[in-house]
Amino acid sequence: GCFILLFGWFGFNAASTFASTDTQFSTVAANTAIAGALGSIAAMYWITWRTGKPDPGMMVNGMLGGLVAITAPCAFVAPWAAAVIGVVAGILAIEGVFFLEKRKIDDPVGAVAVHGFTGTFGVLAVGIFANGKYGAGWNGSSSEGVAGIIEGEWGQLGAQALGVLVIWTVIFGVAFGFFKIQNKFTKGGIRSTEEDEINGLDLPEMGVLAYND
Repeated sequence: GCFILLFGWFGFNAASTFASTDTQFSTVAANTAIAGALGSIAAMYWITWRTGKPDPGMMVNGMLGGLVAITAPCAFVAPWAAAVIGVVAGILAIEGVFFLEKRKIDDPVGAVAVHGFTGTFGVLAVGIFANGKYGAGWNGSSSEGVAGIIEGEWGQLGAQALGVLVIWTVIFGVAFGFFKIQNKFTKGGIRSTEEDEINGLDLPEMGVLAYND
């Protein structure tokens, strides 16, 4: 499943945005591959250091974290920066899982850690690692490419941080409100009972057994 996502990410980052005749197409594809690969490798070493074992689930999350984090900056950064972004995202995905678990927040597959935490980092990474070589005429007035603090430009990071603030405020607010309302009007609340969680949710939730034996 992870490698299907990896394959699809090339369509998501490169093919959905650029024509194959755009020279930036190859940069985007390369950055996507680099960040995903380095995210998985970093996660493997980090979780081994943390727990003593190279947890395959965390390696998967590290790869996905790298892919998520490179999505925003993929057209604006050099391959070396994609590698750094992938490494940071791989570690951040793992630490995000531990952070939520310590606060007793359910995130069984690390989805919030991967998409929320590494995604936030990826949006900010545009304002950090953008090298100014692409995006001329963007941002309304600039005739130069999108540049981040590595090029001495701090304005883009401010714009990215504002975007993060808006996204978290709107999405968290909508999601929190949705689940609060659903929990209020659902008999027994939206959380399954502990007994059902232990026995399996296939029969109580779906009405059929996934495994008859």
